[in-house]
Amino acid sequence: MKKIGYTTGVFDLFHIGHLNILKRARLECDHLIVGVTTDELAQKAKNQKPFIPFQERMDLVEAVKYVDEVVPQTSYDKMEAWNNLKFDLMFVGDDWKGTEQWIKIEKEFSKVGVDIIYFPYTTHTSSTILRRILSKQ
Repeated sequence: MKKIGYTTGVFDLFHIGHLNILKRARLECDHLIVGVTTDELAQKAKNQKPFIPFQERMDLVEAVKYVDEVVPQTSYDKMEAWNNLKFDLMFVGDDWKGTEQWIKIEKEFSKVGVDIIYFPYTTHTSSTILRRILSKQ
């Protein structure tokens, strides 16, 4: 049976950490769906608008050979995403592992047979670091 995987992100200032997550996720599934966070949702969550506009971020992620499908992420409700996409696996950075929010999500997903796989967070490069460097220019 075909395994469908799902991961999400803002994917602003696309970097090697983003590529690593997508590459590793694709190794774990047969079909990888990637949710790209809208400008509005990113603004609400991080109190700042992404540098790269939403459609361009969608196009960049879609161009990555490991990605089979790109969808807008308009909500952080992971069960809503599952109801729409019916994925078997969800891939998340390990910086979220053990948090109250993700312990709850793990319990919800276990009821519908979805496994959550945590990948190591790329510490030497992140959009936050890149944003900090760019703002000093």
